Amino acid sequence: MCGIVGIVGKSNVNQALYDALTVLQHRGQDAAGIVTSHDGRLFLRKDNGLVRDVFQQRHMQRLVGHMGIGHVRYPTAGSSTSAEAQPFYVNSPYGITLAHNGNLTNVEQLAKEIYESDLRHVNTNSDSEVLLNVFAHELAVRGKLQPTEEDVFAAVTDVHNRCVGGYAVVAMITGYGIVGFRDPNGIRPIVFGQRHTDEGVEYMIASESVSLDVLGFTLIRDLAPGEAVYITEEGKLHTRQCATSPKLSPCIFEHVYLARPDSIIDGVSVYKARLRMGEKLAEKIQRERPDHDIDVVIPIPDTSRTAALELANHLGVKFREGFVKNRYIGRTFIMPGQAARKKSVRQKLNAIELEFRGKNVMLVDDSIVRGTTCKQIIQMAREAGAKNVYFCSAAPAVRFPNVYGIDMPSAHELIAHNRSTQDVADLIGADWLVYQDLPDLIEAVGGGKIKIEHFDCAVFDGQYVTGDVDAAYLERIERARNDLAKAKNQAVSAIIDLHNN
Repeated sequence: MCGIVGIVGKSNVNQALYDALTVLQHRGQDAAGIVTSHDGRLFLRKDNGLVRDVFQQRHMQRLVGHMGIGHVRYPTAGSSTSAEAQPFYVNSPYGITLAHNGNLTNVEQLAKEIYESDLRHVNTNSDSEVLLNVFAHELAVRGKLQPTEEDVFAAVTDVHNRCVGGYAVVAMITGYGIVGFRDPNGIRPIVFGQRHTDEGVEYMIASESVSLDVLGFTLIRDLAPGEAVYITEEGKLHTRQCATSPKLSPCIFEHVYLARPDSIIDGVSVYKARLRMGEKLAEKIQRERPDHDIDVVIPIPDTSRTAALELANHLGVKFREGFVKNRYIGRTFIMPGQAARKKSVRQKLNAIELEFRGKNVMLVDDSIVRGTTCKQIIQMAREAGAKNVYFCSAAPAVRFPNVYGIDMPSAHELIAHNRSTQDVADLIGADWLVYQDLPDLIEAVGGGKIKIEHFDCAVFDGQYVTGDVDAAYLERIERARNDLAKAKNQAVSAIIDLHNN
């Protein structure tokens, strides 16, 4: 998961891009980048780190131009070197920069094609650079000195024909405009909107609607699966369906954890979806233990707070904030390396003993992935004096890796893989563990006013919507994604970066 943004404005867009990336910071804390275009020239700043650290005043002053794109990065495999910070750039044709959220499942085949057939060079291990080169090649073969919207949409069509996986993309064609497009399954989210100024209409493309809200843009809609939007440098909007058989199958984990609660994805309020998750959990608890002895419901901040509140309301149990969060510690789920995750949990949360002492406590989290965080939190609750510690997951058991842009680790690192609910409860030290049922999660997210018939639920059921993921592929990504491999890659990268600096 990463965050992307693109703006075509009537004045310098550097500050707007910066502000949008800070709103999307929850989608990636590894690296950030902005590129703008002015008088046919590009101005780029990108590096490892948070948005506030990557961009200083001197960098912002150089990012001139009324058109630009931005990215916050979250690594899904391999190293996290500054060389893989986005946006990426190719000079031919026209000069194209691209930022990408997602993951291509046929990247090895594409990389071979790019070298052997397209005669293009890829300089990193990032599939985003592969995707950029595919798009650039398909635009180049049109052979136009000045590309039209028809050329841009034809290139996106060919990208869909060649690329498989989950991807939401913004790309800037220097001197011409910005294009945004979404994979034919609509796995990763992308929206676009507009705002009116004294100089005219400005357009914005982004991963989540909340970034449009904060900057005063009005949401027009989500891009449909396979659809592209092209905004010329002069501010003319074009849209086109570029896939032959699109089918909406959005990632359901966006609603569980990834997205901000004040976002709307594919017409569904993330906040309302999480309220319904809590309601469904309460119904399950009432079915399984109508005579439960829960004294208090306590969320594990922040993502689970909405579901926990509705859970408590439906059970008629007190809702209390039992943990104080250090807001200067990042999201542990997206931290590279098990050691970093373990260390950060104690730094991130501290228990309020008053809410635990002598009580039967129901802790609520959005999901359980590795089990590292919840195991330590349960121990913290016991140390604070809890009588019994129960644990609720607003999502079903995560049993399979994600291959579409979320760093769900290799199967053997998932605590629920090949284990029963009781096995997991024993491992994390819970007196009672309740998982959300998958049909209830689907109903919670897709059962509102906007009906979504199908989701990518692969991390829960192992059914990958692109149809190209088999045991051999999962074995390859397991080798690439395990924490030991990451640690080795990061150590090598640190040495390289130290040498280069």
